[in-house]
Amino acid sequence: MRHTERELAQVLHTGPFHLALRTALSVRGLPLHRVQHHLAHRGVKLGVTSLSYWQQGVRRPRRPESLRAVRALEDVLALPDDSLLRLLRGDGAGGDGAGGDGERPAARSYRSLLESSGAVERLLAAMESPVDGGLHTVDHQERVRIGARRELAGRTSLHVVRAHRDGVDRYLAIHRGDPGCDPSRIAVRAGENCRTGRVRWDGEAGVLVAELLFDTRLRAGETYLFGYGFEDGTGGASGEYVRGFTFGGGQYVLQVGFDEAALPVRCRRFEQVSAGAARAARRDLTLTGRHRTVHVVEEGVRPGLVGIDWDWD
Repeated sequence: MRHTERELAQVLHTGPFHLALRTALSVRGLPLHRVQHHLAHRGVKLGVTSLSYWQQGVRRPRRPESLRAVRALEDVLALPDDSLLRLLRGDGAGGDGAGGDGERPAARSYRSLLESSGAVERLLAAMESPVDGGLHTVDHQERVRIGARRELAGRTSLHVVRAHRDGVDRYLAIHRGDPGCDPSRIAVRAGENCRTGRVRWDGEAGVLVAELLFDTRLRAGETYLFGYGFEDGTGGASGEYVRGFTFGGGQYVLQVGFDEAALPVRCRRFEQVSAGAARAARRDLTLTGRHRTVHVVEEGVRPGLVGIDWDWD
């Protein structure tokens, strides 16, 4: 399957390395023996077998001579300088042996992102699911509704993900309510291209994890679009909405809408490297008069937290 320049630009941003290399080879239409020929003209000796292993994710370049070959590959494939090497640095551990967990985008743990992460990890373990579900975000559009009692009434998501390993057929959506919420009363709404599987919650932490089952099993590199949401309204007054990203890359759009009976006096965008870190990159947001919403657009998100908070008085 031939890929497009747009797909190449996206995967060069999100990784992983082997998928970016495979996509670049497809877009440029170069068979491996021609790539080897071009590398040789640049004084780089690299076997076709090694190239094949790299693009399949079976092996990853690590030795100095292999990294020099990757830099030459960027030239051969007319890619931006450091675009492939950056993905190798972000992918973490691995090497010229088996790829393993290193064949995914740079990640942060849930524990570093959420103060309630212990509860999240327990719920994931109870569902026999690893924290890394084999997916990373390409595009995520999220709409949050704040009700007349200043409560988090609900939220909906339209989510596009890409698999970075074969066989992925589900997504685990995590909902964290405001203080006083009752996760047992929160409804999960599966939208297009998915259905609800298991649902687990921790009442003390105010966290719910919902399994969303896809209509197909994905292969590494494939994308999938699905929609889902949560109907909450069980907590007290809400003062913020925060989204945590364990993987970097992709685009995120967050819109928060307010009931006309409960309008904030000030809204701000912020980001954090972890739940306990200081909030940075603050920016005031203007509430629209007619629709009573504010939004942020994050292109190329980094592992960490992005959110909007607001003042009622």
